[in-house]
Amino acid sequence: MDEFRVLLVDDEDDFRETLQKRLRNRKLQVEGAENGYKALEILQTQDFDVVVLDVKMPGLDGIETLKEIKIKKPEVEVIMLTGHASVESGIQGMQLGAFDYVMKPCLSMNFSIKCARPTNASPCAPLTVAEK
Repeated sequence: MDEFRVLLVDDEDDFRETLQKRLRNRKLQVEGAENGYKALEILQTQDFDVVVLDVKMPGLDGIETLKEIKIKKPEVEVIMLTGHASVESGIQGMQLGAFDYVMKPCLSMNFSIKCARPTNASPCAPLTVAEK
């Protein structure tokens, strides 16, 4: 893949669409999904470097979606989005293989995802989350 690709999964349409625009402004290729089922469907046909995944969603929640992603696409890094009341879910996600978790509302922190690809890095190393 030549460009860094992000799949943003969140059931809150306004939040998802706003964050997609902000990430596109940072020259990232971003696709959105409104739920875990849609995310898994998209992942069957497209490759992504990272999935930004909301923990609390109706239907297939973020934790269950993470488990499926790690079975089907273990090389994809996942960053969990969690609200103030669900820090434990973010930590649980990391125990299940998520790269990191970020507290919502991350837009107020000027959330950005950037890729730094050091030459001697492991497959997990390129992904960093920057909050400015």
